[in-house]
Amino acid sequence: MANFVADTQIFGHSMSRQGDKEKGRRQLEKKITKCLFLISFLASSFSSFSQDIKAKELYAQSIKLFSERKADEAIPFMEQAVKQDPNFTDAYIKLGQLYEFTKHYDPALAAYRSAIQLQPDNPSSGGAYQALSNTLLRLSRYSEALPYLEKLQTLFAPQSAQGKRIARQIETARFGQEAMLHPQAVDPKPLSSVLQTTPSQYFPVLTADEQTLVFTALKPEGDEDLMTSTFNGETWSPPVSLASNINTPENEGTASLSADGRTLVFTACQGRKGFGSCDLYMSHKTGSDWSNPENLGPIINTHFYESQPALSADGRQLYFVSDRPGGKGRRDIWRSDIGTDGNWAQPVNLGEPINTTSNEASPFIHANGQTLFFASEGHIGLGGYDLFVADNSGAGWSAPTNLGYPINTAEDQASLFVAANGTRAFYSFEEQKDGVSQKSRLYTFDLPESLRERVRPVSFLKGFIVDAKTKKPLGATVELVDLKTNQIVSRVQADGQTGQYTTILPSGGEYALYISVSGYLFKSLSFDFTQKTKGEGLSLSIPLEPVIGGSSTTETLNNLFFESGRYDLAEKSLTELNRLSLFMQTNPAVTVEISGHTDDKGDATANLALSQKRAQAVVSYLTKAGIQAGRIRAIGYGKTRPLVPNTTDENRRLNRRIEWRVL
Repeated sequence: MANFVADTQIFGHSMSRQGDKEKGRRQLEKKITKCLFLISFLASSFSSFSQDIKAKELYAQSIKLFSERKADEAIPFMEQAVKQDPNFTDAYIKLGQLYEFTKHYDPALAAYRSAIQLQPDNPSSGGAYQALSNTLLRLSRYSEALPYLEKLQTLFAPQSAQGKRIARQIETARFGQEAMLHPQAVDPKPLSSVLQTTPSQYFPVLTADEQTLVFTALKPEGDEDLMTSTFNGETWSPPVSLASNINTPENEGTASLSADGRTLVFTACQGRKGFGSCDLYMSHKTGSDWSNPENLGPIINTHFYESQPALSADGRQLYFVSDRPGGKGRRDIWRSDIGTDGNWAQPVNLGEPINTTSNEASPFIHANGQTLFFASEGHIGLGGYDLFVADNSGAGWSAPTNLGYPINTAEDQASLFVAANGTRAFYSFEEQKDGVSQKSRLYTFDLPESLRERVRPVSFLKGFIVDAKTKKPLGATVELVDLKTNQIVSRVQADGQTGQYTTILPSGGEYALYISVSGYLFKSLSFDFTQKTKGEGLSLSIPLEPVIGGSSTTETLNNLFFESGRYDLAEKSLTELNRLSLFMQTNPAVTVEISGHTDDKGDATANLALSQKRAQAVVSYLTKAGIQAGRIRAIGYGKTRPLVPNTTDENRRLNRRIEWRVL
């Protein structure tokens, strides 16, 4: 699974296209890479320069041709040089470099081995050992590289810069050797040929329901735009431009979406007024229209480099890559949270063990908010940039785990997106010919079991929020609260034009979901996912009752909890009680009735008394919270007003409830 699309702007690498970089810069970097090779090739000098005049002439002619960018023409002259003088060590090494430059790897390896055989124990053969080892590592031939690296290591002091670099390469070779012996069970497949309308596609992101896809597309003229496609349950639609006010004649790319697909952050490096070389921009979707992108401002963007954004599911946390001062290495992963005032907080460097003294890239925070996937060249892997996963349980980030082979290879990997349910991954695969990237396509694969265990799956709930009377769409606030901690897990806003919403429901806890908007009774839903191990999609349209006095319509307070046969409120009821108290404070003219209900089990008189006491317990809490007693009344109905027939345990559970209505 080589060649995940990675960042062309990462120092020291000419990696594949990254949708946040203008074509001029990318072309410049390719030229720089070739120039650096040329300089290295022309300047390098090894041992045993030939005394044969003819060999030296052939050698010089080859060097001249290569300096004129004629590598293919240079090779025959260097081949003749080593034939003329079989002991010409430097010519063998130069020949290997020429073969390698032209992507002929097997002849390159043979040339390097020939150079080593001439003087296998001479420290001056270090260049040949290094060139051979580097090429073998690049080709994922770790077992072959190890003995050469171990021999090379003996030629340098352990604490020297060269000695440390060789020690790192030995670690890479051993890790790669072991990883290939125990490959991950993955079977990547193209996402859809329908999406292949441009030369290349990369950096895919999806909504929680996996029905909307956004990706970066490279057009024939070299422009990069954000494209979108929708899934109808069977096929993907032909991709179209995300929005005319987002895409420009310049390049836009590396987008990130919130779970509902209505908040977008992307990177632009030119064509817009910004703060630095690359900046992050945000746009919001209302109905079918995207707002004009706004620069995230000087807190997020600096005159340094900011790119590769990753939004949390609710769009309230932002991870991104920057080379700003204060980091651990060169390019690090940073995080910022958005406050209740709508402003982004000062970004915080993720620090160790995520960031290293080298470069990190392409973060992706899973919808569970705890699992981070990212690329790194600093952690031990199979070479170059590998993909890693780490978890944040609240006590800090765990040590990153390499995703293994063949997800990672000796090539550079990045741009991984994992579905909310934790079962599938999406990425960009670069098709190659003769070792040269030709085009990038969108692929998907089922996450292997070993990685599924690392990703806590989440479910999602989606639907429409409307006025119960008029069916008018409502731009309500949807908040998910952890009943154990009374902390808000996520907060999203329904679409003001359509009333559409999508929210994430994590596994492993009990949650209260509140839907509220000014002028309406709030809706209370309860989800017990403590035993849930699989993510799923749920659909629920939610009508909200307007605050109208004298209405007979009631709402159930689904997050009030009592022990069987008792009327004292459980601790986890505080979230609901505080919501009700806040509603009463916000609507000071409103008076309400709190009614208690039971199922049909037990004595009817006892049930009536129990329902009254439970309703009164709620009223007592509210009065202690400062709500005037005259604005609240308690009444118990016992088993006389069931919601559903008392024919099953589940129905009886639904009938045991506390309701409220406006008087």
